[in-house]
Amino acid sequence: MGAKLKVAGWVALGAVAGALTTMQLPANGRTSLAPLPLEEMQQLAAVFGMVKSDYVEPVDEKKLINDAIAGMVAGLDPHSQFFDKKSFKEFRESSTGKFVGVGIEIGMEDGLVKIVSPIEGSPAFRAGLKSGDLITKIDDTMVKGLGIDQAVKRMRGEPNTKVSLTIFRKSESRSFPITIVREEIRQQSVRAKVVEPGYAWLRVSQFQDRTVDDFVRKLEEIYKQEPKLKGLVLDLRNDPGGLLEGAVAISAAFLPADTVVVSTNGQVADSKAVFKATPDNYTRRGGSDPLRKLPAALKSVPMVVLVNEGSASASEIVAGALQDHKRAIVMGAQTFGKGSVQTVRQLSPETALKITTARYYTPNGRSIQAKGIVPDVLLDETAEGNVFAALRMREADLEKHLQNAKGEDDKDPAREKAREEARAKLEAEAAKTKEPIKPLPEFGSAEDFPLTQAFNRLKGKTVLVSKTAVERKAEATTEQ
Repeated sequence: MGAKLKVAGWVALGAVAGALTTMQLPANGRTSLAPLPLEEMQQLAAVFGMVKSDYVEPVDEKKLINDAIAGMVAGLDPHSQFFDKKSFKEFRESSTGKFVGVGIEIGMEDGLVKIVSPIEGSPAFRAGLKSGDLITKIDDTMVKGLGIDQAVKRMRGEPNTKVSLTIFRKSESRSFPITIVREEIRQQSVRAKVVEPGYAWLRVSQFQDRTVDDFVRKLEEIYKQEPKLKGLVLDLRNDPGGLLEGAVAISAAFLPADTVVVSTNGQVADSKAVFKATPDNYTRRGGSDPLRKLPAALKSVPMVVLVNEGSASASEIVAGALQDHKRAIVMGAQTFGKGSVQTVRQLSPETALKITTARYYTPNGRSIQAKGIVPDVLLDETAEGNVFAALRMREADLEKHLQNAKGEDDKDPAREKAREEARAKLEAEAAKTKEPIKPLPEFGSAEDFPLTQAFNRLKGKTVLVSKTAVERKAEATTEQ
């Protein structure tokens, strides 16, 4: 794989974060029968008829209509979307955290699929696959040259079907084949560990259906091991968001009862709401409070929240709430800046519309749309500085993104120029050394520089703050 493709791969991985959304589920199924513009509808019908009768080959009517709906919604903003049968199924899988596969969290390294972590209890875990293993072949297909999405697609499939993987284990300098039977996997969106006596790390990688329950279980394990916890790092780096109720619940775990977590405002009445740290605002109808078993000490334990450019949506809600209430110190890099809420409205048993219905605001009334959460302490990715930060896309870089509610925007030509310069520099260095671009250390590892600085802050030690990072301010737009 050439240097250019390697760098492009890292950019793609960084851009994934902004593509996911904060959801209000379940959707209420409300429909609006607004008056239709007659002349424009007649034009639409005329075009439909011409395509049907005059196009070079027959076209499927249902596909034409679905494409028309998709085009209409795509013109609104980067996050509204029409779900056809296939994409709606994929969306539901992503929000529930369930899928059929082998059970591994993956990344890319030198064009190969790298196992970041086997999911506990999964077929891959039982087969003995380890963190750091590289997948070189999936069935009869070489992995080198595949994108990460293509590799995932080949490893997923129907329950009880087999997939053959060829594994290269660097620690043993050997390759070996392994056959795994696919089954339904429940993704682990929460990881945690006691790093040293008195100090713990808890990472939320996405806000899914089971995230709050997993979050509570991990905290109970931490307090069982360390009943007198002195400090906690809540790691939300590269967390793309997910379910709004999850963000409210996790914020509520650390805040006093009845504290405002987030408010939303949009065109319709049900998009105007204030969400507080009360069970009514984060439990499902008829369900019990998932936070009821957490120790009272959690409300006052010293905290740092780690964020970066990949922290978006629901993770920004949590960081903003804890920052505004001065409950935690936010450290890292300025976040993605996705300050909008999407609602999913089902159109048929197999199709749905995901549509932006509101902007959200932090407890102090801040809209972070196209701006993000600015950390209290800015950190670099490594002790040597930032490697991939300039390459990562943010909300303000997306076409048709919503402006900040105050008429501010963060579209910055200088940022685009900096991204291209950073890309060119990495490509040149990779071409010169002929070595693969070294990925950042795994979050939570001993080499994780921002995490080390977060613990230094909790212990009152010196923190190596960024010497180059500055706040990206939103700029007022003017009409042309």
